Amino acid sequence: MTHFTISEPLLLYTFPLEAKEQEKLDAFLLLLEKSGAWKYLNEVRLDSELGRPQINKFRLFSAIVYCFALGKSSLREIEAACYYDLRVVYLIGEDRPSSSTISRFISLLENCITPIFISIVQAIVEEFAISLDTVFLDGSKFEANSNKYKFVWKPTTFHLRLSEKALNLLRLMHLSDDVPKDGIISSKLLTEKLTESQKIDPELIEGGETALKKMRSQLYEYLIKSVEYEEKEAICGPHRNSYYKTDHDATAMCLKEDYYSGLGSQMHAAYNTQIVVCRGIIVFYYLSQDRSDTRTLIPT
Repeated sequence: MTHFTISEPLLLYTFPLEAKEQEKLDAFLLLLEKSGAWKYLNEVRLDSELGRPQINKFRLFSAIVYCFALGKSSLREIEAACYYDLRVVYLIGEDRPSSSTISRFISLLENCITPIFISIVQAIVEEFAISLDTVFLDGSKFEANSNKYKFVWKPTTFHLRLSEKALNLLRLMHLSDDVPKDGIISSKLLTEKLTESQKIDPELIEGGETALKKMRSQLYEYLIKSVEYEEKEAICGPHRNSYYKTDHDATAMCLKEDYYSGLGSQMHAAYNTQIVVCRGIIVFYYLSQDRSDTRTLIPT
């Protein structure tokens, strides 16, 4: 193998790996080599830290994929496996990557995760002569690793109420001529009106200069709140109504297994996952933020 190779610099291991496990790992590496995943890894540049030698990215990739297969999904678990799991040590060699190095490497693979997955699946299909004439599709909701009770609801209703208050205030300030009478008033328009309010003659306002200062202050508060609402609405996007503070991509959903009440009525941070399976092998997947499966079949 050219890229996914195993070199053993030590003659004797204190805890040697069984021959059967070595055969499995060698077959695993050979499959990665045949898949051509190294073509995408060649484009990844993993700079060394503080002058330390660069970690072999092919070994690191094989170790991370194998940890995922073992159910070790967190960075700390992968880091610990590189020290204590003999199978992962066999793959990673003498390198001992930190959790930050693993995180940075995974983030560099963000744009090529899908083609790497497809190439590996194609290698498995060719290696074991699997027929894809019949596949099975099923979906489920998987909980995200985010803190509990940290979800944020899309503030559309509150934004509309805020726009109504801002419109009434602008009418008192005689600045409501070009302001839409219905819908949400953008923060950009409120900023323009706040700038125009500096040119208003205090004599035109009931209460004089004191009332005008209070109106400007109130309009500024509406502007700050409008910016906050617009940010939350931008994170939610057009097709969902919630997100989590610690995971903006996760959506509040009701899961089948509810460890809060057992009734499935509590909200959890989760993703809607559609999985295509053929002969026990996942051949494709589709992740979405939809709370139901009605809009996931066609894209899957």
